[in-house]
Amino acid sequence: MGFTGFLREICTYLMEMLAYCRNCPSPTPKSVLPMLALRKGHSETGLPPFVLMGFPGEDAAKTWMSLLLGLLYLASILGNGLILFITKTDQCFTEPMYLLLSMLAATDLGMALSTLPTVISVFWLDIRNINFYSCLFQLFCIHSLCSIESAILVAMAFDRFVAICNPLRYNSVLQQIVTKLGMVALIRGVCIHVPIPFLLNRLSYCANTALSHAFCYHPDVMKLACVDTTINSTYGLVLVLATYLLDSVFIVCSYGLILKTVLGTSMQAELLKALNTCVSHLCVVLLFYIPLIGLTLAHRYGRNASPLLLVMMGLVFLVVPSSLNPIVYSIKNKQIRNVLSKRFWAKRSRT
Repeated sequence: MGFTGFLREICTYLMEMLAYCRNCPSPTPKSVLPMLALRKGHSETGLPPFVLMGFPGEDAAKTWMSLLLGLLYLASILGNGLILFITKTDQCFTEPMYLLLSMLAATDLGMALSTLPTVISVFWLDIRNINFYSCLFQLFCIHSLCSIESAILVAMAFDRFVAICNPLRYNSVLQQIVTKLGMVALIRGVCIHVPIPFLLNRLSYCANTALSHAFCYHPDVMKLACVDTTINSTYGLVLVLATYLLDSVFIVCSYGLILKTVLGTSMQAELLKALNTCVSHLCVVLLFYIPLIGLTLAHRYGRNASPLLLVMMGLVFLVVPSSLNPIVYSIKNKQIRNVLSKRFWAKRSRT
């Protein structure tokens, strides 16, 4: 699928979500009762839409949490959009590190935009129904973007490794392969997740179509099937081991070699400077992997977990990394701080 086709799919998805916002009524408590009947094949017109989960509890708490969620989404969209804008328009951001940073910002922005329609519908409009095929497209986007971000974090770890362990060859090595690394991350993230919608499409689902989150997630949709899901579970486990586990091993190995090189440096000033360049990336790695691991374990082993806990973990997984990543890099990167302050104060001085 080309870039035009991808944009067409996104527009179709957003139009379907808006149509459901206008036409689908909010689910009543009866719509989330457990297993009423088996539906053979979701292609039947009688299959009910999936029901997304909002905050259970008091209305006052829901209002405050919805406002906080809106602020986090706003911070994610504006922050990552700003990072993309300054790295593309300012001539001082020509190093490979900033190209990788723009890739990370684009991925985080895509994650926010792919989940924003359903999250807004659930928490602000109290509209929780989502069409089956819109759900498949959304979960495909979420899982693909997560895999792409994980691969970009590996590339950023390799970037730091070359910058610290072999600084004289940094530009010559990274300039040649940084774009290729981004393409590999994109192709891997899309290709390995293409089978997931087809694997879910072949299953039969029960009348209980209540999900655990305000977005569609592969393990969450899979558990609603009334047939054997061994193939789906096995493929999902293979994906986790082949992507996130392998990527985390590469990141740990990169920082092990970095630490070995730094400890061999006799000058303390050089030691602190080298370690400081890795702090931003380490923070981003932790922000990405901790919520991801928590959500994965919750779906694997937390069958009796509280609905509120699952909703909160899902939202932390969605919006916390993408909203905090631009802040982390803006605080720790002096060059980004200087460009932002210059542009901000220049506009203020003109007004």
